[in-house]
Formats: sequence, C-alpha cells, structure tokens
Amino acid sequence: MTPALPAAVPDFSRLKDLALSAVSSPHTRRAYSQALDSFFDWYVAAGYPPFDKTVVQNWRTELQRRGLAPASINVRLSAVRRLAAEAEEAGVLAPAQAAALARVKGIRRRGVRAGNWLTAEQARRLLHSPDLGTPRGRRDHVILALLLGCGLRRAEVADLKMENLQLRGGRWVIPDLVGKGNRLRTVPVPAWVKQTIDLWLTGAGLSSGPLLRSVNKAGRVGSQPLSERVIWQVVRAHAGPLGLSGLAPHDLRRTCAKLCRAAGGDLEQIQLLLGHASIQTTERYLGTRQNLDVAVNDHLGLEP
Repeated sequence: MTPALPAAVPDFSRLKDLALSAVSSPHTRRAYSQALDSFFDWYVAAGYPPFDKTVVQNWRTELQRRGLAPASINVRLSAVRRLAAEAEEAGVLAPAQAAALARVKGIRRRGVRAGNWLTAEQARRLLHSPDLGTPRGRRDHVILALLLGCGLRRAEVADLKMENLQLRGGRWVIPDLVGKGNRLRTVPVPAWVKQTIDLWLTGAGLSSGPLLRSVNKAGRVGSQPLSERVIWQVVRAHAGPLGLSGLAPHDLRRTCAKLCRAAGGDLEQIQLLLGHASIQTTERYLGTRQNLDVAVNDHLGLEP
C-alpha cells in the first residue's frame, strides 16, 4: 500500500495510478505495481529525500546490495522511470529533472541466461500425464498442449475463447492474437493440438465462450474462464510427479521454441510464432549462441 507522504513530497499514490494506467500488459502492470510499492517503502525509510536522479541512483545501489538479478533491478528502475515520466506530465517534475531521472542506467547483464526447457521425451511425458478419462484431465491436456505445441503465454491460454480458433487456408489457427506489447500475430495450431481441444469440448459439451474453465471435484465444468494462476498450478501439478519441480508455464513456451528449432524450424518463423519483437529475444530462448546438446567440449579426446 502506498504510504501517506508529507505535503512537500509528490503524491506518489496518484502518480502510481497514472504510471500503471499507461502500461498495456497486465504482467508489466503487476510487476511495476510491486516495484513501485517496494520503492515507496524504501523512499519513506530513507526520510523522503528529493525525488531526483541521485535518489534513483541510490535506489539502484540498494537493489544491488539486496542481491537482485540485473533483470529484476532493471524492471524496478523502469517502473521508477515511468513514474518520473508521469510526474513530468502532471507538472510535478520539471522536464530537466525528469530527463535526468530517465538517464539513470540499468544494470548490464553479462553472458546469456541458460533458461529452463524440456527435452522432447520430457515434454511427451508431461503432455500425456493428465488422465483423459476425466473432465479435468482433458482440460489439463489442452493447457499443456497449447503451451508446448503453440508456444502461448499463460495469459494468452487463459484468455482464449472458442471463437478464437478459426480455419484459415485449410488449417486451424489463432488469428490476430494480441500478445505482449499489443503485438498481433497468427498462431498455427497443430492438428494434434486441435484434437486435444476437440476431445475436451465434446466431453464438456461446450460450443462457445471461454475455452478453458474450472472443473469441480464432481467433474462439473464451470462457466468462468481460468485465471493465469490456475494455469500455473496445472503445470506444477503435472510436473511434480515427473520430477520436474520448479517448472513454469513459460518454460513450456521456451520448450516449444527449442523443439521447433531442433525440428529444423527457421529462426524467423519461430520469432513470428512466439510474437517476439526482435530476433535476439528468440535467440535467447533457443540458446543458439551456445550449443548445449553437442557442446564444443564434449569430445576433447581426453575422455577415458
């Protein structure tokens, strides 16, 4: 909760609302909200210093002291920069002050994060772990199929409606899917993924509305769409018994990219499938700069 501040200090509660309303992605909005709350707590504890470049630099130093990863620090700094931009728009900060705040540099990340993904065999085991003899199992099967087979984000899976699935050019697709950053893309739906969807819809007796819904203990299918949190819980519930602890829905999106590449998929086509703004983001997903399947140090001639 945003604390009450002295009269001489900007109304951060109002500025926070403005900053969050300027962000379209619900994931970014949530991350910014948490980041700004953390900043406000530190700001109050620091004695309400002037909201200027120095205080943001000190905040960055504090985040480093806490041992946060560069990516986490940079998200928090981005939230404060957005706050400063809104403060300038509201006439709270002079343009020169806001510009100085915007120039506070983030933390440079060195190297390439390995990420987390499954092998083809692990992905098959996970995909076939739900019990298709139950409504919940058929629904969970669809969730895993969309994550692994279409590379969707968990929010995109949760928001899908039956009307989003359409025939285009003789194949099933999800056309004009609005993803992160309001980027539009068309997602091809493999035939086997469509079969899992049909099995679920037929058994649940559904023909329109939200594709994925709650299922109670008696097997009754609800009317409301699933939340992103439930998508996460479904992945964890099926991954745990397979020894895949810590697996997240986004890891299945990354797995989709890796398996597409292993099957000979073109890098640009994988970028289009995932809806990445740049080919560099896709490369990070794939780890193409470092081959961990056949590593350069696997055959040195030193092995016994």
